[in-house]
Amino acid sequence: MAKQHQNHREDVIGRANVEDTPELLAYYKELDRLDTGALWTVANKIEPWEPASASTPMLWRFRDLRAHVLRSVDLVTPEKAGRRVIYLNNPGRTDVSAAVGWIYAGLQVMHPGEQASAHRHSASAIRFIMEGTGAYTVVDGHKMTLGHNDFVLTPNGTWHEHAVAAEGTPCIWQDGLDIPFVNAMEANFYEVHPDLSQAVAYPVDDMTKTWGNPGLTPGGGTWTKGYSPMFKYEWEPTYEALNKLASCSDGSPFDGILMDYVNPVTNGPVMRTLGASMQLLRPGEKTKAHRHTGSYLYHCAKGSGVSIINGQRFEWSEHDIFCVPSWAWHEHQNASMTEDACLFCLNDLPVMRAMGLYREQEFGENGGQQPVI
Repeated sequence: MAKQHQNHREDVIGRANVEDTPELLAYYKELDRLDTGALWTVANKIEPWEPASASTPMLWRFRDLRAHVLRSVDLVTPEKAGRRVIYLNNPGRTDVSAAVGWIYAGLQVMHPGEQASAHRHSASAIRFIMEGTGAYTVVDGHKMTLGHNDFVLTPNGTWHEHAVAAEGTPCIWQDGLDIPFVNAMEANFYEVHPDLSQAVAYPVDDMTKTWGNPGLTPGGGTWTKGYSPMFKYEWEPTYEALNKLASCSDGSPFDGILMDYVNPVTNGPVMRTLGASMQLLRPGEKTKAHRHTGSYLYHCAKGSGVSIINGQRFEWSEHDIFCVPSWAWHEHQNASMTEDACLFCLNDLPVMRAMGLYREQEFGENGGQQPVI
């Protein structure tokens, strides 16, 4: 018992600083038998001076993973596996199968002619399309064709299914869900569609055509749900918007040219628990370091570069994925002097902001650049 309590002291007035004695250790045992405990034995751990993320900064290289993702096609079927996914397992979050913080992520593969069964769950989900042609998703009867670097929503509680047309090619995309968060809230439900599939009830890509027009919303259009009606955010308009902003703005010293994906009805985040952005680093651009609460999962959509995370150097190229844990110092650099680089980011900032927990700090030394360990 004494071993469990030996690290609870901090020699600062106002913090727990109680020395173990035989009498106290016996007292702790008596409390333990009653399924209780003395707060001062855990206070400094559960109320740290600043966020102490259990997540480890990580880089998953697509060139290392791609063959393993494709091999899963020969080993399991969508019918048996439910979803054929290789998930990203952060060493500090293996207990909840998270890539970073409370965010789950994986690489899903489907072959031409395959169709995964329709289902719905309490967790909110996104897809970021990496390679292949002919893929599509159906969400509550709305069918969306999926192209390279498209960003797709399958919000919590919506029926959804994925498939690849017979005339398509093998497709790989990144999944991202708030499964660990919803499980931590003990609120997750999962349901398989009774027909295993749903009827397409609307014109193909109708939600993007209706809600995805810059500066315009449909006359008489109503939408009251807590997630964006624009289920698909296409790559080409996104990249064009980044370049337009870059032509008239210096951008952020920490993120370069960054634009958030938003709900066109509220101009808020695309879903209540998950936010997303795309940023552009101009040729040779090197950002300054900062840190903030909230977990970030980056996906290189274009180009190549380097990120320094808590003093560690991570080199990334197209479709590599890396994570920045909450309150970790980070900065980015485009590796090319002639081509731009783009980073897609999935994050939990909607939760941080909704709960009043968001804080940010810039690195104040060495001209804003971290020393590399």
